[in-house]
Amino acid sequence: MEEQNLVITLLLAIFASTGFWQFIITVWQNKKDKKDVNDRLLLGLAYRSICTLCEKYIAKGSITKDEYEDLVKYLYTPYKERGGNGTCERLMEEVKKLPIVNQ
Repeated sequence: MEEQNLVITLLLAIFASTGFWQFIITVWQNKKDKKDVNDRLLLGLAYRSICTLCEKYIAKGSITKDEYEDLVKYLYTPYKERGGNGTCERLMEEVKKLPIVNQ
């Protein structure tokens, strides 16, 4: 019985402790910050890839159906869903105007 009271008292002391909650908040914040960095890095890589490909197709003056579908499905759509900006949107509008050619 005395051991049980000791365990309960110890647990209450830990949960009531500011240090405990500060530790929990710090761990959570570090995970959130790391996720934010990863998100920004991924968005940056997608942005660069989309811009490069769009500029390539615009310079070429045409795009194949497969190139267009891959660009939209694997890069542009996920990029927009993650909060990408308007630069890629403007380039994609130009790519949508290009004639689709056979490989």
